[in-house]
Amino acid sequence: MPGSGKCGTISPVISLADIRDARERVAAVVRPTPLVATDSLSRLTGRAVLLKPEHRQRTGSFKVRGAHNRISRLDPERTPGVVAASAGNHAQGVALAATLSGLPALIVMPTGASLPKVEATKGYGAEVRLQGDTVDDAIAAALEHAERTGAVFVPPFDDPLIVAGQGTIGLEIAEEAGDLDVVVVPVGGGGLIAGVATALARSRRSVRVVGVQAEGAAAMAASLEAGRCVELDSVGTIADGIAVRAPSPLTFSHVQAYVDDVVTVSDEEISRALLLLLERAKAVVEPAGAAALAAVLAGRVPGRGPAAVVLSGGNVDPLLLMKLIDHGLSAAGRFLVLRVVLPDRPGSLAAATAAVAELGLNVLSVEHHRSGVALGVDEVEVLLTLETRDPDHRGAVVADLRARGLRVDLVR
Repeated sequence: MPGSGKCGTISPVISLADIRDARERVAAVVRPTPLVATDSLSRLTGRAVLLKPEHRQRTGSFKVRGAHNRISRLDPERTPGVVAASAGNHAQGVALAATLSGLPALIVMPTGASLPKVEATKGYGAEVRLQGDTVDDAIAAALEHAERTGAVFVPPFDDPLIVAGQGTIGLEIAEEAGDLDVVVVPVGGGGLIAGVATALARSRRSVRVVGVQAEGAAAMAASLEAGRCVELDSVGTIADGIAVRAPSPLTFSHVQAYVDDVVTVSDEEISRALLLLLERAKAVVEPAGAAALAAVLAGRVPGRGPAAVVLSGGNVDPLLLMKLIDHGLSAAGRFLVLRVVLPDRPGSLAAATAAVAELGLNVLSVEHHRSGVALGVDEVEVLLTLETRDPDHRGAVVADLRARGLRVDLVR
């Protein structure tokens, strides 16, 4: 639930000229990410889907655009360095932008930050300090460092130059896409969608812009509903890249002025979208990067015309990716875990697996237990993990096995 408001609103301040200037400044640094049409996703959604693959951007996300637009304007001879706080994409964007601008960078990351992201940030040339349990703790430490040393604090989204840098994505989409109906953008603090929406509003007014937030971190949606910037009491989602408790007055004002709608998606919908991107588009994205496609797949973006979907980042820990794939398979009905209670006598397990085989199911794993909750002394429990096609197939399998006389309970 929203907490009390901690910021008011301001009038939009980013102009099309600011975004065009940012594009010239970042042109030599950013990697082109042309829109990619995908037939398979278009067939699934019933509308043309074009992917904006910012997960292939340098540092693995769009963040380097805004970071470089901000940091490259600093004078290395007069600036002792830059400092930022982040658990992921912003850290890497600032690190690379600072290195390219000849400035030392300190990135404060929470102690629980993933090792690949820490090492990547160091690899881009920054010093990393692990401090605090949360990103808020890291921000407090970064601000203290800036106050003490004179280093310039680079926020993740609350800066006009950051927003203008992210807006270069909107200019690219406007120029690349012909008959475009809507642009769908993931939303955390709002820097990305504020820039994209401003660019499109000033260059392609007929194109709608829809933002997407995770249900467990929908601060921008709550702010729009309240008509003011509000802060959530807590956030909880697998999409940590957009798990932000509050937008800033800067980003909120631009979203309020230029964005047509902000919708939400569940973690299960994000997981399914991530899995589809892996399978159909051969794209490895992080959960936040899949949020925009999740909204299109779930039918939350009205219209039938062509949709440009921003895949905002691909920095996902391989270990987490394995868990996300499992989660996505379960959410898509591709896994079925059953608890089957059998008589404890020879041939019972063989009969159960034979029934599964007759249904043409692939068995992924079998766990056999002779003791457990609600088991009789002459019973055993078997956990079967099966591969299924979709949710309807899952239900049919359970019904069929029960019809064969097996005691079957759905685990997940």
